[in-house]
Amino acid sequence: MTATVSNRMGCFAAAVGLALLAACGGGDGGGSPAGPSPITGSPGPSGATITIGANGAITPTQVTIAAGQSVTFVNNHNTSHDMTSNPHPTHTDCPQLNAVGRINAGQTKLTNAFTTARTCGLHDYDAPTLTSLQGGIVIQ
Repeated sequence: MTATVSNRMGCFAAAVGLALLAACGGGDGGGSPAGPSPITGSPGPSGATITIGANGAITPTQVTIAAGQSVTFVNNHNTSHDMTSNPHPTHTDCPQLNAVGRINAGQTKLTNAFTTARTCGLHDYDAPTLTSLQGGIVIQ
């Protein structure tokens, strides 16, 4: 009888192990193939606002801020967007922008503070070639 219980426990352990392997493998976890977008810094005061309008396009397409400032994103569209820095899919040019990430309908989010004078391109990760969701931030 002890051997039967031992065999059942062994089979149970093997079944649990297989179930865990199946649950953990096979998918991309919803992340990009290049891994998660890098994020650096913390928010600063907002120097400009970019709005995703009801038509699904951003306005203005370019804003200018001072070093040390952040940009506010407002989503007035009826769907969520995943706003990230260029280039796609690594999002490494201006990682402060990646703090916005997924912004749901009706939500407002802030980038982290941009500290270096430069121009940062941005896009919606879910639609990287859609020009109506592309723009830029000029940091002076």
